[in-house]
Amino acid sequence: MPMRPEREDVEALIRDKYAGDRGADMIDDLLRLTKGEPLAYVIGWSPFLGLTVHLDSRPLIPRPETEWWTEQLLAHLTERFGNGSFTFLDLCAGSGAIGLAVLAVFPGAKVSFGELVPEHAALIRKNIKENGLDASRADIRTGDLFAPFESERFDVIASNPPYIPEGRTLASSVTGYEPEVALYSGADGLDLIRRIASEVPAHLKSAGALWMECDIQNIEEARNLLGDRAEIRNDQYGRPRLLVADY
Repeated sequence: MPMRPEREDVEALIRDKYAGDRGADMIDDLLRLTKGEPLAYVIGWSPFLGLTVHLDSRPLIPRPETEWWTEQLLAHLTERFGNGSFTFLDLCAGSGAIGLAVLAVFPGAKVSFGELVPEHAALIRKNIKENGLDASRADIRTGDLFAPFESERFDVIASNPPYIPEGRTLASSVTGYEPEVALYSGADGLDLIRRIASEVPAHLKSAGALWMECDIQNIEEARNLLGDRAEIRNDQYGRPRLLVADY
């Protein structure tokens, strides 16, 4: 049964989509919220480390956990590269949020985005433009995992791949609106991660690193795929969420 939208969602809608205009005609958007559509889709964008990440093509909505570890990644990149140049790949990029954050902070970074869905690749271009970022340092390619990058190697690769086991029950606000291809990855949730673990050594430079978000329930198995080089890190809620592997 449809329920009245949460008050905080309505306030966010008024603030972020209607610039505080409480007299605006928002009946259709309130109905969308009532039906359970995620607030970020209704507003049309999501904040991410000071950026406005548009969601026109309906990629996976950036989560607070991803934002949190991306901030840790930025600190690592600052420590390692400072103002120097480096190459970075946002794999399974979706909206491009992770790569956008790197592009925004590091003027010496060449940031590549790998995304399966052409519509999301177009969205990444929009997000670069709308956030006033340097498109000349961005390289957006469409294809299956590393296929668009052939023999190219990067200093750092970051990925938030699909990692949910098929058959797991998720909230209807997720399964009813967010793309299945960005959520599920085989019976145990590790199909894409197996491929990444197998293929990533050929795409990292010497002393390169992989940062990869995983499911808290299968992250041990994911670490085993990467071997002793990988360590598990907790998210801001104290849950095992991230793998960092040095090569």
